[in-house]
Amino acid sequence: MKKLLIAILIFNSCLENSEPRKPITKNRVEIEAINQEIIDKAIIYEANIRQYSIEGTFNAFAEDLGLIKELGVNIIWIMPINPISTTKSKGPLGSYYAISDYKKVNPEFGTSDDFRSLVEKAHSLGIFIIIDWVPGHTGWDHNWIYENSDYYLKNKEGEIIDPINPSTGESFGWTDVADLDYDNLEMQQAMMDAMVFWVKEYNIDGFRVDQAYAVPQNFYEKTFKKLKSIKPIFLLAETDINHPGGIELVDRFNASYDWVGHHLSKEIAQGKKDVHSLRKHFSWINKNYKAKNILINFLTNHDENSWNGSIKESYGDAEKVFTALNYLSPGMPLIYSGQEYDLNKRLLFFEKDSFPKVSGETMNFLKRMGDLKNNHPALKASLGYEKLSYIKTNLEDKILAFERTNKGDTIVFVANFSNNHSQFRMNYDNDFKSFPKGTKKILSSTYEYVMKPWEFWILIK
Repeated sequence: MKKLLIAILIFNSCLENSEPRKPITKNRVEIEAINQEIIDKAIIYEANIRQYSIEGTFNAFAEDLGLIKELGVNIIWIMPINPISTTKSKGPLGSYYAISDYKKVNPEFGTSDDFRSLVEKAHSLGIFIIIDWVPGHTGWDHNWIYENSDYYLKNKEGEIIDPINPSTGESFGWTDVADLDYDNLEMQQAMMDAMVFWVKEYNIDGFRVDQAYAVPQNFYEKTFKKLKSIKPIFLLAETDINHPGGIELVDRFNASYDWVGHHLSKEIAQGKKDVHSLRKHFSWINKNYKAKNILINFLTNHDENSWNGSIKESYGDAEKVFTALNYLSPGMPLIYSGQEYDLNKRLLFFEKDSFPKVSGETMNFLKRMGDLKNNHPALKASLGYEKLSYIKTNLEDKILAFERTNKGDTIVFVANFSNNHSQFRMNYDNDFKSFPKGTKKILSSTYEYVMKPWEFWILIK
């Protein structure tokens, strides 16, 4: 009995003197620190783990990282990976954005080691991983609900509430989440600690911040300073200058959304507006944003696909020309899960779904566009719209033509943004190679050109 007591005391002493568990580093794959040069030629891929594969797991997604790399992708944004609350949940599986624990992974997707392996494999391929972060609200199962109810906003009866639309004073209808109170500095610290955890423990490379405009900027100021003291990170904000916080908030992030341009592109594709509106939008960006404010150019994402329609529904035959524009104009192009496989359905949001993985023309086209974006200084993301030179035509309501030049590299884009054959002249004289064929293309003010509906040229000097 005496020997047993001694053994127990020794064991307890060892536990008391042991250091806290440190991040696993023995197999950590190092990757070049993300920097502005990398960001300027980046393509971002939004990964919907649940719907990307039949299995809906980290491991199944990791198997295709090599293929995603072939698209020219070097940043992957993974939709929320945390466990999902079951209380008040929507649908059989619930929303990714109703989080029950900020420091754990959703077992639906696999284990924490599976996620760690995904990050390591991505890094070995030169791909940075950022995760979707939901700082504005939690699910109703989160332990803060029971242990720290002061972390939440409450009604006059003292009941925790779901998010309220400030313009109406009514609920958004997001009844599966509880709204956090950012006047509570203890809660802010807990949120910051959780974000630091993922950078330190899993070596992730940054965050896409959900509804970034709904969180006060003093939180970002101290949190981003802390995160950047650990390693360089990439920060994507779900916001634009039309949302609360304006340009000051946008300035705190590496990139934000071009929501206006996205909705405008759909209106042009549907014949509701002409290309004049696109030029006006570019001028508006040039006036209201700084060149360093990189905008995400996208045809679709998880919200647009599930709630507003597939690319085919929104763009029809104009899909390819608007995809090209997203790569050729200033900013960072985004590919959503399945887009490379000609995804032509609305993916379910609250339950399991998937899509057939059959490589077609879109896959090949995105590979070619990725190569173009990655390797041409003229397409530098932060080379803003003030450096974009329009080429004058005699059909300005249908034809958009512009030139981008940087470090001796020149690319010209000419496109018919209409559903009609268009005959026109250009006030421009130069010789180019067409992309991707490499054949000689002469642009001359003495020539008359005809373009098919939604046809475009990419020309390289």
